[in-house]
Amino acid sequence: MDEVAGAIADGVRREILLMLRDGPLTAGQIADRFAISRPAVSRHLRVLREAGLVRDTADGRRRVYALVTAPLDELTGWLVRLTRPSGWQHRLDALETEVYRTRRESRSAAGPTRDQEKTA
Repeated sequence: MDEVAGAIADGVRREILLMLRDGPLTAGQIADRFAISRPAVSRHLRVLREAGLVRDTADGRRRVYALVTAPLDELTGWLVRLTRPSGWQHRLDALETEVYRTRRESRSAAGPTRDQEKTA
């Protein structure tokens, strides 16, 4: 997971992943979309490949890159755990709901309030 998180920490690499979401591209097609050197793009592609986020295949002298999303699953699971309420939060929410319900029932059992008596 650390390698995947490190790979997507860079904006250029995130942009490459978004580009590959629409389908495989050659290294040249990817490099043409950036204002950085081809060797720099090649280094970014290597980082993504080593993290398992892209796979490359040879097509003659060209390298064709395709997106691989499976390595993102572990990171996605961790992010979901991080952003959802903790177990205690669920318990506290349930307690709050029970307190309000009990108050409401107590008021109903006590009879009408002064405001309710005035309107009656």
